[in-house]
Amino acid sequence: MKQSMADVKGAISASPRQDAWRRLKKNKPAMFGLAVLSVFILLALAAPWITPYSYSGQNLELGASPPSTGHWLGSDLFGRDMLTRILYGSRVSLAVGFIATAVALVIGVAWGATAGYLGGRIDNLMMRFVDILYALPFTVFIILLMVVFGRNIFLLFLVIGAVEWLTMARIVRGQVLHIKQQDFIEAAVSFGLSRFHIIVKHVIPNIIGPVIVYATLTVPNVILLESFLSFLGLGIQPPQSSWGLLIAYGVETMEEYPWLLIFPASVLSLTLFSLNFLGDGLRDAFDVRDGGVREG
Repeated sequence: MKQSMADVKGAISASPRQDAWRRLKKNKPAMFGLAVLSVFILLALAAPWITPYSYSGQNLELGASPPSTGHWLGSDLFGRDMLTRILYGSRVSLAVGFIATAVALVIGVAWGATAGYLGGRIDNLMMRFVDILYALPFTVFIILLMVVFGRNIFLLFLVIGAVEWLTMARIVRGQVLHIKQQDFIEAAVSFGLSRFHIIVKHVIPNIIGPVIVYATLTVPNVILLESFLSFLGLGIQPPQSSWGLLIAYGVETMEEYPWLLIFPASVLSLTLFSLNFLGDGLRDAFDVRDGGVREG
């Protein structure tokens, strides 16, 4: 069938972002992941209106009770409502996951793209610095940063992001080493464009696929790292809660009170699956040709 002039005009005027969104909408697993994440975010924001309980309020007489009409997901050892704890914990876990990942993206993409494009001694020096940081035990590095700058939840975002950017820098550098050999990069150089302009306008847009995919994998890694730090007493402190902290408590009592582990672990697992589905969908949506690059 012949395309109408409106269809042709729409196809010509459509931006790459609009094309990516159109392809993403056709990916059912990715849309499922996006829907689940959106629901969790909305539930986290609406927590005060969903549950009548306080996340820190204790009822020692109630103690650890199984799910009931009064407490849909049961209560913990201190009589605190588990649904409330999970909803308020999702605020912390999702915030840590997304904000720390954003910090890692900014640092890692800028570092890796600069090193890969400039090459030579600058590349060697920058990546040796990354190797040195890799050699440091990340727990010791985080403890050192928190001892120097103090301990609070906002610093936790920055500290975790300052650790997670290392792998992102390596991934971006590898992609840039391939892309800078492409004809459109050589054409940009021949036009006399600055290195900064080429990196920002031509190099980074063509590595968005791998960056987004790794970002979706970084979010659950960050959430798990936060749970580990909370378990060591370096992360979220009671009475605040996070999914990782709830799971750590649930592991200690899983034989007697299995619901304390099942519910927060299920929420975290569903979040991880959703992020993986969304990451695969975004990769396919941004990469018009699998593994290819687009001219900037």
